[in-house]
Amino acid sequence: MKETLEQIRQAALAALAQAGDAQALDAVRVKYLGKKGELTGLLKQMGKLSAEERPVIGQLANQVREEITQAVEQRGEALEHAALEARLAEETLDVTIPGRRPELGHQHPMSIVLDELKEIFVGMGFQIAEGPEVELADYNFTKLNTEEGHPAREWSDTFYIKEDSSLLLRTQTSPMQVRTMEQQPLPIRVVAPGRVYRKDEVDATHSPMFHQIEGLVVDKGITMADLKGTLNAALKALYGPETVTRFRPHHFPFTEPSCEVDVQCHACGGKGCRVCKGEGWIEVLGAGMVHPKVLQGVGIDTDVYSGWAFGMGVERLVMRRFGITDLRLIFENDTRFLSQF
Repeated sequence: MKETLEQIRQAALAALAQAGDAQALDAVRVKYLGKKGELTGLLKQMGKLSAEERPVIGQLANQVREEITQAVEQRGEALEHAALEARLAEETLDVTIPGRRPELGHQHPMSIVLDELKEIFVGMGFQIAEGPEVELADYNFTKLNTEEGHPAREWSDTFYIKEDSSLLLRTQTSPMQVRTMEQQPLPIRVVAPGRVYRKDEVDATHSPMFHQIEGLVVDKGITMADLKGTLNAALKALYGPETVTRFRPHHFPFTEPSCEVDVQCHACGGKGCRVCKGEGWIEVLGAGMVHPKVLQGVGIDTDVYSGWAFGMGVERLVMRRFGITDLRLIFENDTRFLSQF
């Protein structure tokens, strides 16, 4: 039995030396020290020994067990150390290598143009005003001289929130005219940027959600000439002194007289193309003298005061500013497109 114990010891130590990972190491431990292991099986035969041999063999068996157990622990520590060294080598950080700069974002083209417009008008003495996007029909239509039955009030054109058509997503920034005149003393010079909503089909120049910037001036002696001069100055400040504009007669319920203002198409230079639908011009805003009924509705004496207002479509200004030929690109959040600005 002494020879058998020696064979077990040598075989176990040799197997432990060859164990390449924790799983192989545990397999060796179980083979020799487990409940059904070789050493345990041999010790079960101790009863066959004589009384003189039993303590000698028992002491020797314990020595072999202790030696194998220590060898298992040592091999386990060695494997853990080797694994750690391999991981450290794999994950080594060379602090001398230049770091990677985090990629910084930048302003969206919409924000760029909005900020430029604000700066232009603030430089002319205007203040910035803000109002709600969920608006009362009274402010969006009625107080702007847009009576019941007007096509703009149809459900097919407007996103109503209440069944009685009293609450809606504002279709224009023009309600800020009334809100400003109700809240601020005269004279008034404000611009009000914000989102507006209409049931428009999506195409190269239309979207159900878009941005406008409203302008309002109310003071003594204000004329249409002041409106035209201000708008021409603003558009040339935005696009450059070579900018060509066109003022066309139009009708809006809340201005009289009214006009629409176009800028020459940036894509074709006025020749006509897909962007301008063959017209050579792109409409960017509607404007006019504030209707006397709107002024009287907020208690302003129209014999003393007059005013003008405009509403610019910011997306179309952005398209003209950066030479964008499709409005949908502005909203798609494609980084390949946005990284150009």
